[in-house]
Amino acid sequence: MTKQTKILGGVLAGIALGAVVALVISSDKDSDMKSKIGDWFCDLFDKSKDKLADVAGMVKDKADRLNA
Repeated sequence: MTKQTKILGGVLAGIALGAVVALVISSDKDSDMKSKIGDWFCDLFDKSKDKLADVAGMVKDKADRLNA
């Protein structure tokens, strides 16, 4: 992964985490809302991991082609 990809991933993860924390803190004792937010954050994290893995795979394939 490039430096820019790592930075962008970190920034997006930080934004998502900040939004989740803000919603959890500001919400009342509503556990349904907290559950939905937790599920959303987990889904977002899983999708971002998959996308970053795909990008890393593409970069590796292109580097292998250049070396061949």
